[in-house]
Formats: sequence, C-alpha cells, structure tokens
Amino acid sequence: MERRQTDVSLKELVRIIACALVDKPEDVNITEVSGGTTSVIEVRVAKEDVGKIIGRQGHTANAIRTILNGVAAKLKKRVVLEIIE
Repeated sequence: MERRQTDVSLKELVRIIACALVDKPEDVNITEVSGGTTSVIEVRVAKEDVGKIIGRQGHTANAIRTILNGVAAKLKKRVVLEIIE
C-alpha cells in the first residue's frame, strides 16, 4: 500500500483544528515564528472563544500540542504552541 504525504504545514494544521473548535472561525489568527528546528505557533481567537481552545483544565490545548508534537517529530522539528489571550 502506498503512503501519501500531504503538504499541510503545522500552521495550517493548527488553523484547521482551531476553526473547528471556535464559534467565530473568521477571527482565528495563526502566526508561525520559525527558527532552525524549532517553530513557535501563536494562536489568537475571539475573546469569547479562548476557553474553547484551552478547554477544561487545559485538556484541549494539551491535545492540540500532542498532535503537533507527533507531526513535528516526523518532520524532525520541535514546535511550541502558544495561545494568546
């Protein structure tokens, strides 16, 4: 069976996840700062949607970080997710 690799960047992956979680997907703003093997991805959403991205006790944010770290490991990168309020 052939494996296909998609060209979705880490930034676009976070955008897809964030837009699926919030009530106002048009207010989702993702910024990626790359440096060598490490990338910092900053997520900004509408004020009323911040809780939906973070989740109860941070479970949703940690789940997003887990997904990102899994993808980043395959790309031999390190990624940091920051949720800006």
